[in-house]
Formats: sequence, structure tokens, C-alpha cells
Amino acid sequence: MQFGIFYEHQLPRPWVEGAELRLFQEALDQVELADRLGLDYAWEVEHHFLEEYSHSSAPEVFLAACSQRTKRIRLGHGIVLMPPGYNHPARVAERIATLDLVSNGRVEWGTGQSASAAELGGFGIHPDERHAMWLEATAEAANMLVMDPYPGYQGKYFSMPCRNLVPKPVQKPHPPLWVACSKRDTIHQAARHGLGALTFAFIDQGEAVKWVHEYYDIIKSDACVPLGHTVNANVAMVAGFSCHSDGEEARRRGLDGFRFFGYALGHHYIFGDHIPGRTSIWANYEKARDLLPMSPGAGGIGTPDEITANMRRFEEAGVDQVVFLQQGGRNEHAHICASLELFAASVMPAFKARHAAREAKKRAELAPYIARALARKSLRAPLADGDIPPVAALGRQQAQQESADGKTANFGRGSEMQVPLEDPLKTLPTPPPSA
Repeated sequence: MQFGIFYEHQLPRPWVEGAELRLFQEALDQVELADRLGLDYAWEVEHHFLEEYSHSSAPEVFLAACSQRTKRIRLGHGIVLMPPGYNHPARVAERIATLDLVSNGRVEWGTGQSASAAELGGFGIHPDERHAMWLEATAEAANMLVMDPYPGYQGKYFSMPCRNLVPKPVQKPHPPLWVACSKRDTIHQAARHGLGALTFAFIDQGEAVKWVHEYYDIIKSDACVPLGHTVNANVAMVAGFSCHSDGEEARRRGLDGFRFFGYALGHHYIFGDHIPGRTSIWANYEKARDLLPMSPGAGGIGTPDEITANMRRFEEAGVDQVVFLQQGGRNEHAHICASLELFAASVMPAFKARHAAREAKKRAELAPYIARALARKSLRAPLADGDIPPVAALGRQQAQQESADGKTANFGRGSEMQVPLEDPLKTLPTPPPSA
């Protein structure tokens, strides 16, 4: 089993000058440390307007910074919001490819839809259409990354003409695709589309056995038809994190932040009434703290022995990766770093020692099923060379229009600007034959 770290960039009120700067700089230090310690993934969300809960609206920028401070850790968009109202599919594909290049091929492409009123309303996205938007945009962004040129698309939620998207990613045909899953049905959906399941449902070990078994049964069935151009058969789950030799101290340092994570999520997604720029979620949390039930998913909080036992149960359940939410609420940077160091020294080595053999066995078992799933995918037909439409330069279009209207072409900088209407290479004199 592999391990990752996960960032929302939480910042509870009250806010003081320099707090966001410190938050981001400390997160970069933590990712750099995780890379040195041998953790496998660093995941970063995309959210908008979700005060205190997530100050992470430009994950591609943060991950690009991480790419230059690390060598081997995988960099996960966890997730990119795919409805075109948030991000045009071509812009998603361009950013994914560029990040893959600057990181030397370390990108994991997580996708999702969002379910908060603040985000959906802020970008004018109808909640009932977000799933169809995600489906259309994700499939086409994947096509843009692999087709040369992309033949264009006329869809319900976005359209664009034939263009060749550049740059192309290092990983072929494109980086591994994931989808955010918050319940059992979406895990099934991930399997049907051949996507990795990045689950935020905070399932316990008992549920994990059932959910993972169902996921891989679908991967092996005829119901699996890849949305992208690969099958990424993986289940990752998010858990709270705080590791200390004293279990009570681990819980004191980490549990409150994890509980705030759950409360703030509920505020923005389920029960809250938020006044932008004014509501203090932290103040409300403090009032409700003693009334809140214990949050599930705290399996990464405790002593090394306690965490090892919990992680072992998830490993036996078939979970491929546990992603630790270590930066929650007011968890302290020094405590986070100390936890990562103790975990890497005391818990992680045994799991790493087993991972290569486990992964090789899994790949061999799934290979024929994945091959059949890829064979079921309907591919977009590429354009023949003669069918690729030319794109006339804007100046040429304007000049031709002016000429058709009987006017003198004006290129915006006065008559001294001389622009040929024909490609100069086409009008060069034919060279004399060589002697």
C-alpha cells in the first residue's frame, strides 16, 4: 500500500496579516519533507469561495511550485473541477500537460464536479447538470491530450473547432485519471469509467472491504468502459493524521483539526448559512465541538503501533493508497513535520517492502480485463490530412474582408505596416537548375 498527503489549505478565522503566506509556505515545506521521507503522493484540491475550509483555488500553481522542490513524489490534482463553467476543457488539458512536463512526468489527474452552492452559484453552474458536464468535459480533455490534431467538438456544454493542443504530456497517453468519490455509488461509477477512486467518504475498515471488492468486480466486468485512454485501477481513501509515541498526545495534536475539517465541510455543503466575508466557521465550530460525534476515518491518528494496525487492515481490505489529511483546522506545522518523520521511520517501511510484489500481482491479474475494457472504448476518429481545416491568420481574414468590401486593409498600426496576403515562401523565384 502507498501513502500520500492531502491539502485543502484550511485557514480558520480569525485571520491575521501574513497567515495565508505562512500557510502556503509551510505546505511547500511539508511536501518537500514528504518527498525526502519517501511518501508517494501529494494531493491538492481545487475549491473556490469556501472560506476557512479551503483556500486552494489554483492547485496547478501550488503543484508547479511543489514540482520544483521535489524529485519523486507524485503530484495529484485532487481534484480539477471539470464543468466548463469552472475550467474550459482545453485549459485543463494544457495545464495538466504543462505540469507533467515541469514535474518530469509525475502528475495524477483527479477530476470532479463540486457540490457546494458557493462554487456552483458563483460560476453559474446548475447542480442538476454538473455530472453531465463532468462526463463531457473529462472525455474531451483526455482526447485533446492524445489526438494530433484534436478534431473539434460540438457538445451540449462546450464546443470548439479543430485545434492541435500543445504541449503534450510526458506520460502516454495521458496522466492517470481519477474521480472524487463521496459515496458508494460514485465508487461504482469510477470503476465503470476505468478511473481511480479518490474517496472522501472516510469509510472504516469494514466498509473498505466491501467497497474495494465491488470496485474491482466492476473493473473486471463488461461494465467497465474507459472514459479516458487508460484504465487507472486504484482505490485511495482519505484519513486523518497525527503520529506520536504518546497516543493521547497524537490525538490532542491531530483530532481537533480533523474534526474541524468535517464540520467545515458540513457547513459549506450540508447545513451552513454562510455570509461571505463575515461568517466565522471556527467560532461556530467551537460552540458545537462538544456536541459533535467522533469523526470516522481517524485511522492515521495515534501511536506508530496503532496506525500500523489500522493501515494493515486497510491494506488487507485491498485499499491501494491512504492519503493523510494532516493540515486541518489549526494543526501546527511543527507537529505535522514531526508526525511525518515518525511515520516514515516507524510505520511506512514494512508497507513499502510489501508494495512492489503486491502491485506486480495486481497488475498481472488485471491486465487481461484492462485490455478488454480498452477494446470496448469507442475512439474519436482522427482527421485525414486533407480534412484538417486551415486556420487563416486574423490579419489575412481582415484583409480579405476589407478587399471584398472594396476598402483598404487596416491592421491597426497605420498604413506603414505592410503585411503580405500570400505566404512569402510561396512567392520566392524558382532557383535556376544547378550546372
